[in-house]
Amino acid sequence: MKAIVCETWGGPELLQLKDLPSPQPGPGEVRLRVRAAGVNFPDILIIQKKYQLQPQLPFTPGAEVSGEVDAVGPEVTGIAPGQRVLALCSVGGFAEEVVVPAKSCVSLPEGVGFDVAAGFMLVYATGWHALIDRAELRAGETVLVLGAAGGVGLAAVEIAKAAGARVIAAASSDEKLAICRAHGADETINYTTEELRAGIARTAGKRGPDVIYDPVGGKFAEPAFRSIAWRGRYLVIGFAEGTIPALPLNLPLLKGASLVGVFWGNFARFEPERHAEGMRQLFAWLAESKLKPLVSGHYTLAETAQALQDIAARKVTGKIVIEP
Repeated sequence: MKAIVCETWGGPELLQLKDLPSPQPGPGEVRLRVRAAGVNFPDILIIQKKYQLQPQLPFTPGAEVSGEVDAVGPEVTGIAPGQRVLALCSVGGFAEEVVVPAKSCVSLPEGVGFDVAAGFMLVYATGWHALIDRAELRAGETVLVLGAAGGVGLAAVEIAKAAGARVIAAASSDEKLAICRAHGADETINYTTEELRAGIARTAGKRGPDVIYDPVGGKFAEPAFRSIAWRGRYLVIGFAEGTIPALPLNLPLLKGASLVGVFWGNFARFEPERHAEGMRQLFAWLAESKLKPLVSGHYTLAETAQALQDIAARKVTGKIVIEP
């Protein structure tokens, strides 16, 4: 089978397309014929040895896939060859085949394409865990989403709207903000042309947002937190800007606000029943067209480096996928 291989820590340009032996599923595992693999910002970090997960070299990146089961290992029940599934694999997804734990597979609903499925679980499940589980978002509250046009941000816009919130989307261009409006945002802030705090005051008033969803970090964290509402919840999703911010701890004190960490991977691992509940809710919203995943780009395996470079350069709206 063909697969992308990381042999040296560094940028996407160092990745290689190679022929590897077909992997064989062990006990409790299944092999998938990969039809699509979602591309995510952590895929860039992991090949640079900057992510929480640090696999041994060489390895194949790619954390989420969709496809068909084509082989089943011992001790697997409830999954059969030919079944359409989406699954998380941490690494190994940018390949024609991948072996995953059977328990990580989720049956793909009828009518959902492989490309949509491949980019669905990580960003939407992160959004559900953050907004519904951690922030306990209530209908009528105001949510500010930073980096709102990216895959994680756009999913958060849709989930907040589905939960009955008023949504403010912040992004770096008018073109990106137009996409946010098309996916449910009520108000928008272009933080390239408008100072962020001024934009929040214009769209959220004196009270400020009840919940801030921040996958960006960097220079936007402190001004956003200074604008949060009394008893607000600031959701720490990630640091796409590249810098982990440092907040003065008097700010949560003065605002009566909470800094809330969101690590969906560990949530799914430690609380599988609650995670399954979230997936059921997300699929229900998808069936009701309350969620409308945007897949803005399709790349071949040979174009994997370009896909990762596009993510790093913030050229991507919604999700992009690799299609072996």
